[in-house]
Amino acid sequence: MKSFRGLAVLVSVLTVALEVFAMEGTALCQASQRDLDALSRAKLIYIGTVRKDGNQSTPAPVWFTITRDHLVLIQTSPTSWKAKRIRRGSPVIVWIGEQDGPAFIGKAEITSDPSVTHRIIEDYPQRYLIARLGFFRPSQEKFDKGRVVAIKITPVGDLPQGFASQPGTPAPSIEGGHTRPKDSLEQH
Repeated sequence: MKSFRGLAVLVSVLTVALEVFAMEGTALCQASQRDLDALSRAKLIYIGTVRKDGNQSTPAPVWFTITRDHLVLIQTSPTSWKAKRIRRGSPVIVWIGEQDGPAFIGKAEITSDPSVTHRIIEDYPQRYLIARLGFFRPSQEKFDKGRVVAIKITPVGDLPQGFASQPGTPAPSIEGGHTRPKDSLEQH
């Protein structure tokens, strides 16, 4: 009887551990309602990364899609600066819709998860007419041959309203603090 109780406890502990592990990707996701509303209307996002010296890069416009648990998915060339910086652990700064649109900081990772690449392949032609017409359309072959990589972005925190890109200046911190004085964030 004791071994049955011990087994039941072990199964319960493993079940909880597996649920926490399965939810890990969504537990980190902290997209605000402001960002979710903006993402639902936007056709583009602008992605900036953090250079080795801690400064912001110049943001680049990219196509995107979002998952049900509010992760942002993009694709890019494996040799792009975005991919190189993300590969070394750079956070991303994302402006939604326009370079002066709502902004958030997020954790980004390059992934070969088939569900992510499939989502990009399926969603881009639905979101973008030019992809539907066959131009810049993502394909499994491009992912398989390494011509593009998939990037999954987990929003971590909002940046202040009006936060502007300032390439070459200190980037905000992923931990929520900013590397610039608060008043300089409000001026831009």
